[in-house]
Amino acid sequence: MQLTSRLALMNWLTGQGLTGLPEIDLLRGFCERCCAEGLELSRGLVVIDTLHPIYEGRGFRWSDRPSNESDAFEYGSTADGDAAASWRRSVFFHMLENGDDEMVIDLADAPSMDFSQIGELAEKGHKHYLAFVHRFGENGALGLMDCLYSCWTTRRDSGFSDGELEALRDLVPVLGLAIKSAQQVDIARTLGRVYLGRDASAQVLAGRISRGVTERINAVLWYSDLRGSTGISESIGPDEIIPFLNDYAQAVIDAIHDAGGDVLKLIGDGVLAMFWGEDMADARRAALRAEHLFRKNVAALNKRREADGRPTTSAYIGLHVGEVFYGNIGSEDRLDFTVVGPTVNEVSRIASMSRSVDRELLASAEFYKGLDATGRRYLVSTGRYALRGIGRAQDLYTLDPEVDSSEPVTGSYERYLAN
Repeated sequence: MQLTSRLALMNWLTGQGLTGLPEIDLLRGFCERCCAEGLELSRGLVVIDTLHPIYEGRGFRWSDRPSNESDAFEYGSTADGDAAASWRRSVFFHMLENGDDEMVIDLADAPSMDFSQIGELAEKGHKHYLAFVHRFGENGALGLMDCLYSCWTTRRDSGFSDGELEALRDLVPVLGLAIKSAQQVDIARTLGRVYLGRDASAQVLAGRISRGVTERINAVLWYSDLRGSTGISESIGPDEIIPFLNDYAQAVIDAIHDAGGDVLKLIGDGVLAMFWGEDMADARRAALRAEHLFRKNVAALNKRREADGRPTTSAYIGLHVGEVFYGNIGSEDRLDFTVVGPTVNEVSRIASMSRSVDRELLASAEFYKGLDATGRRYLVSTGRYALRGIGRAQDLYTLDPEVDSSEPVTGSYERYLAN
């Protein structure tokens, strides 16, 4: 590849990296441009670790021929089991262990080598293999994301020429920098979504990070906490407490997200969430849909936990509607993007009242009155109560018992929630 072609490809990678072209498109564009300039790549693979609560890293593939392999993939931990065994047999692991930055393999020698996947590449007609490990400096690493791994093959019988190897040594680091940049953006979005919530993360990443910048919104608030969690935590081993809390948090959060809500805060075993939009009747129905989904999630979860001989529970849920301040609250160097206001205090008190009246769901009069006529038919009053710390008594509502006990009513309620 001529110097002018290399410079043109470097400029393309830099420009596309700055615009945020997705990783697989960067890899595809890179490989196709190399081939157009006579560098006959047959396969390209780029792998990079990341920061994610489930995945250890991501990989991106390109091939010169149709393949049933996915262009992009994610992988879990390589610390245990078959994944660990496969990783330890990889060329990349060998390079890390020996401090190598580059490794060239004639695939005709693949049968004599105990590297995973090398034999498969030879069987598919690839002739020459080049692998790189580009290490990040201490200031450039982010958690486990401390290296970029890549490997390249050609089907040409003579393999890569010295000039082509030199070209790849020049070009791959630029590709790596563009992919690393894309991954850092993805990590920021992932961490924001996981730790702040979906809407709050989107607003923070859009630039709403100044202290005191809030907006007044009307929202349906959800507050839930687990039944008897303190007693259960005291009765089980310390190593079972976190899995117990995680199981039920998953059931709650999945239900809220599936119904279109946003989880704002996890408070011990409690969850504060909101539903909002232009049509508050729809927001109310979304909150009821989330409650219904949560009960289904808990039923399935409890069945699994009972089969394993582990303790089970459910949750008390309070629903309320009102005006809140939504935005950045805190100090100059520690902010929280959340909701505050009397409505937040009231919804937590409503959830607490659920224990006293032995109902798993309680909704405020404000919530009830804003439902359409059909929705109001499924709720019944539990009476009028003075909530602790709240200056006025109010009527509270729960689901009509027939929603659970009568099959026709259950079906009608589910159809209402689905609309």
